[in-house]
Amino acid sequence: MRRFIVVGGGISGLTAARDLVAAGHEVLVLEGSDRLGGKLRRGEVAGISVDVGAEAMINRRPEGVGLATATGLPVTHPTGATSRIWTRGALRPLPRTLMGAPLDLDQLEESGILSPDGLQRARHQQVPRPDGDVSVGELVGARYGDEVVDRLVEPLLGGVYAGHARGISARAAAPQLVDLLAREQVDVPPAPAVPVFAGVPGGMWQLPDAIAGELAASGRAEVRTDAVTREVRRTPGGFEVVIDQLGVREVEAADGVVVATPAAPTARLLADLAPTAAAELAGIGYASSAVVTFAFRADPAVTEAIDIGASGFLVPPVDGRAVKAATFSFAKWDWVRAAGASGDRDLLVFRTSLGRYGEEQTLQVPDDDLVRVSLADLAEATGLVATPVDTVVERWGGGLPQYAVGHLDRVARIRAAVAAVPGLAVCGAAYDGVGIAACIGSGQRAAAELGTTA
Repeated sequence: MRRFIVVGGGISGLTAARDLVAAGHEVLVLEGSDRLGGKLRRGEVAGISVDVGAEAMINRRPEGVGLATATGLPVTHPTGATSRIWTRGALRPLPRTLMGAPLDLDQLEESGILSPDGLQRARHQQVPRPDGDVSVGELVGARYGDEVVDRLVEPLLGGVYAGHARGISARAAAPQLVDLLAREQVDVPPAPAVPVFAGVPGGMWQLPDAIAGELAASGRAEVRTDAVTREVRRTPGGFEVVIDQLGVREVEAADGVVVATPAAPTARLLADLAPTAAAELAGIGYASSAVVTFAFRADPAVTEAIDIGASGFLVPPVDGRAVKAATFSFAKWDWVRAAGASGDRDLLVFRTSLGRYGEEQTLQVPDDDLVRVSLADLAEATGLVATPVDTVVERWGGGLPQYAVGHLDRVARIRAAVAAVPGLAVCGAAYDGVGIAACIGSGQRAAAELGTTA
């Protein structure tokens, strides 16, 4: 039995720890903050437990749904409510797209999202011939025109990456889009046979809790919070990890180490161990965002404004709004509606998100200001004029890595440099995808690498 240390208690690090324990090893998980889970976090609004971070995972990837099921958590899917685009002065139906690239131009025309000139350009498609990696915006713009990028691609990428379409790598963020747009004819594909997204009744925040419970029950794992890793260094027999546990310095030994932290702290920890990897990691940018969750009484004035059969709306940055998206959680998830209607209350819970890459200054205001601008945008978009029962603001400073053009090559160089240090592995959102399923897959990969090389 070997001993491994996992630095970082987000979903990637917890997954790696779980797999290492399942393989018969001893594991110490070190989380620098006071809670596990990373971007999977529980909040409470008007006494209702909700997700204040990631609320859903891709259903068609097996890692997330598989892990939830393996830990004993039930899986649910969103309702049939559809999303809207708030643009050109109205909430407009979101046509079928692939990361914003329209799959049905007749549907796009009916939506009214594009101007007549923009629609004409979209219909006169030009097959892009990229030379190497290009941005999603450049790829889609070459085929359909800039207006499709501004009013469809930008709001969708803003929701996933909090980034900008003309700065995010197509091959890293949307490889299927590269293949699709290389075709002379983009045929309308059949509707998905299975739901695109999945969640956990009660909130995705339960997944890291379930893994932590498994680790505790295994007898071979220890999990520490408030344990900041200051240094990882090589020894003749393996590694030493220097920890600051609430001001008390400790040194722990291990046969192998998984570093499952964001790019900047990972770069600092690898500066001496793998300097090439550290330099590459230091070049990955991050976006900050904030989520504002509201609870409103389900009075007629509220339901008429927002209970419109929509799961929420996205906002193109070109429209100059404060919010980039609103999620009508009560309409998207049956469990949220049921939680709001339990007992003698009848509450509608939903949330807004704000912040894109390079716009951190817009978030450097008090919580009340984020609530105020969110309510102002909601009023303009839907006509909602009411006072919430409760609000909660969750800030995600530097929470989302940006997959710039060339990201796949960068990750290949990082992995090659890390692989040159036997017993060392990295995982997390900075590498192969920012979604829950991708992060779980990243943790599984790290554990598998150590299981065969350490």
